[in-house]
Amino acid sequence: MCGLEALAVNEAEKHSENRFDALWFSGLCCSAFKGMPDNEYTDFSTRLRDIENIFAVSDKPLIVDMDTGGMTTHLCRHISELEKTGVSGIVVEDKTGLKQNSLYGTGAVHIMENSDVFSEKIYHSKKSIQSNEFMIFARTESLIAGETIEKALCRTDKYIEAGADGIVIHSVRSDGSDVFGFASEFRKKHEHIPLVFIPTAYHTFSGDELFEKGADVVIYANQLMRSAYKAMISQAVFILENNRTDESACEPVGNILNAIDGKEF
Repeated sequence: MCGLEALAVNEAEKHSENRFDALWFSGLCCSAFKGMPDNEYTDFSTRLRDIENIFAVSDKPLIVDMDTGGMTTHLCRHISELEKTGVSGIVVEDKTGLKQNSLYGTGAVHIMENSDVFSEKIYHSKKSIQSNEFMIFARTESLIAGETIEKALCRTDKYIEAGADGIVIHSVRSDGSDVFGFASEFRKKHEHIPLVFIPTAYHTFSGDELFEKGADVVIYANQLMRSAYKAMISQAVFILENNRTDESACEPVGNILNAIDGKEF
């Protein structure tokens, strides 16, 4: 999520009776918009400036992807800064070492953090919060790393005990079967703990279907960025092949100026 994407959300809501409940600040998108790899290379101060740009154009709640969160002491400090900015919550994932994007699946090496160590990170992060409204979601990468549903459940039990306000379960399976299997078992023990799905891989399911399968929150994590990239490539190819632009594929510049300046062009 960047400032322009937030403006696009505002504009989309003008043309629909439906609304987005919140915005998602994606680690992948934050890195990709800068042409950087999604391995926590982008420093926190840069992310903080991007977050401030979003709040300059949107008053929606914002959930921030903190990747692994880094060292616990640093994460606690970052939480303090995010609270002051107006962020509503963060998601922290239970991997360690050089973070690899989850969507690589088994094509990359995902090093899982010891669940007790990660639970300590959650515990101290929760203790550092100043506002009762700020939430910390623990994201388990068990299914991404090839661990079993049972192992994922053992991990999330510990994270909830440590104080996590909710759980994010992620998978790269296109049928979503492992996520749905996890959700079914999770609900038997944690009836009221928020459970978050990120259906990038299993995108054929509607939001209503995902809620029926156990989700409380559905995050569409990177679709706006990916749509923009596809359109940029298409326009660049058209310019190369035709020595002119395809204005039919472009949003009128006046609409962009209106969205940014808030006045008619």
